[in-house]
Amino acid sequence: MEYQHIQTALADDGILTVTLNRPDRLNAFTLRMKDELVHAFGDASQDNRVRAVVVTGAGRVFCAGMEMEPEDGGNLFGYDRADSEEPPLEVIRDSGGEVSLAIFECRKPVIAAINGAAVGVGITMTLPMDFRVVAEGAKIGFVFTQRGITPEACSSWFLPRLVGMQQAFEWVYSGDIFLAEEGVEAGLFRGAHPRDQVLEAAQALARKLTAKSSPVAVALAKQMLWRNPVFEHPMQAHAVESRLIYRSSEYWDGKDGFKAFLEKRDPVFDTDLNSVPTQFDFWPEPPLR
Repeated sequence: MEYQHIQTALADDGILTVTLNRPDRLNAFTLRMKDELVHAFGDASQDNRVRAVVVTGAGRVFCAGMEMEPEDGGNLFGYDRADSEEPPLEVIRDSGGEVSLAIFECRKPVIAAINGAAVGVGITMTLPMDFRVVAEGAKIGFVFTQRGITPEACSSWFLPRLVGMQQAFEWVYSGDIFLAEEGVEAGLFRGAHPRDQVLEAAQALARKLTAKSSPVAVALAKQMLWRNPVFEHPMQAHAVESRLIYRSSEYWDGKDGFKAFLEKRDPVFDTDLNSVPTQFDFWPEPPLR
């Protein structure tokens, strides 16, 4: 896919940097950007060269939210592109949610390097990312209620899990802008850095996460940590863990992990991640209803 609203760059260390690239429009989110991000995350998930993904913005902000003046002059959410007055549900898709699901399904660690203001979809798209580092003093806002609309991008699922219900209620109900430091205190962000150091901090974290770890083990652990906490009983987590530790140690990268430890050498993690299932029966993918 030819990218127009994002840029990608893969470094020798396996860190893929994805840049929202509409600086003249403060990186405002478009339906084209949605398509490109969904493609980029899907491609990164399958590319064995990619160990982690860092997402940042070109220019002085991360993302100012939805583009309010679409180039085609249509509905800014794209809903007027439907073929009927009441299109089937599979046609009515929240574009931010499509990006969030693509990030959630990506098998590599994903880190947001929020180099400036992030408002609306500009902040909700980062919630399914595994970490968020932010520029000091950056303005953040879940501003939907002040526009008369509801939250999107699966944020009603992710945000309370990250910061708790009370904080989620306050930010979403009020729609007020707050500063990065408040987000750090609430646990939304891992840390705040000078603006010119945000990307470097995110990339350094990505290298730390991937330097010695098995790509397969990381991919499976990511799914476990996102999915298992919603089980009703720890026995369900026990069942998942029992199956995956067996399969990872007998068939995947774990085959050499302990052997290498005993032999006092670096392990050889050479399992093709694409040979490992992306879906298991204990994590059924629900239909869109």
